[in-house]
Amino acid sequence: MMQAGSYTRQRLGAMVRRRYRWVGLTALLFAFGATAIALHWNERWYFNLTRQMNVTQHDLANRWLPGYEVSIDGKPVEGISRNLSAVSYDADLDRLLAVVNGGPTELVALSKSGELLERYPLQGFGDIEGVTYMGHGRVAVSDERAQQISIFRLPTQPRPIDASEAQFFSLGINLNGNKGFEGLTYDAAGDRLFIVKERDPRQLYEVGGVAASLEGPLQLTIRDRSDWIADQVFATDLSDIHFDAVTGHLILLSDESRLLMELSDSGRMLSYRSLNRWFGGLRHSAPHPEGVTLDNDGTLFVVSEPNLFYSFRRTGG
Repeated sequence: MMQAGSYTRQRLGAMVRRRYRWVGLTALLFAFGATAIALHWNERWYFNLTRQMNVTQHDLANRWLPGYEVSIDGKPVEGISRNLSAVSYDADLDRLLAVVNGGPTELVALSKSGELLERYPLQGFGDIEGVTYMGHGRVAVSDERAQQISIFRLPTQPRPIDASEAQFFSLGINLNGNKGFEGLTYDAAGDRLFIVKERDPRQLYEVGGVAASLEGPLQLTIRDRSDWIADQVFATDLSDIHFDAVTGHLILLSDESRLLMELSDSGRMLSYRSLNRWFGGLRHSAPHPEGVTLDNDGTLFVVSEPNLFYSFRRTGG
């Protein structure tokens, strides 16, 4: 009887352990599935299977971000120690303009190889996170917390720029502190700004008639393009945006997801590229990618906090 009782207890113990293992495995699978959905991994896998692994000549005629390879990998920008936050291409002077957010806030000019060229301290502008060059010396910057766009002309020589020198407009939609207007870009041919809100919720706006309103009667048109990113953009946040004048497409950057994404002029997802070391060809993952732009030659530039500079070149197609 003692042996039978011991055998029964052993069987019950084995059954309990198996049940706990199944419960643990189920919980682990549930947690993994919930994480995959929260981080949009499922959408990325589906896009890989249906689009990015089936490349056509039409795809290669786009920017096709998977075709870009690393040229400069995480180069520290000498003279900047932290808070390198956004970047834009100045086609008039063939250089880059970037924002350093805080300590102090300033606009800086960089070479296309990541050297610091000039500094323009920004006085009285607030929480500046985004920048875009509009042409003819005109620059627009975005205040994340106030969700305000300020536009001014660069002085011919480096000097402090005061907020009183700028014209501005503010949308003030879904104000929620440090999750507001994170990036902006300008389409010169269409005279429109595209502005991204970081998250909670992610949003995309198109503001037309910007330069025309600066030079004449006010005639702004504001369109909510958030539906372009609601279902297709598999990133948890949006940290910057670039309008590609060659293709008419938008390049979106996500800090949290470490992704570059290409959208068509109708908001269709076309391609993406990782900034993660395991999938992006980098020595180390970009820690906090905050700015993206393209130059006239199609070279792709990314800046990442604290002070890192990257460039990528298209290699085929």
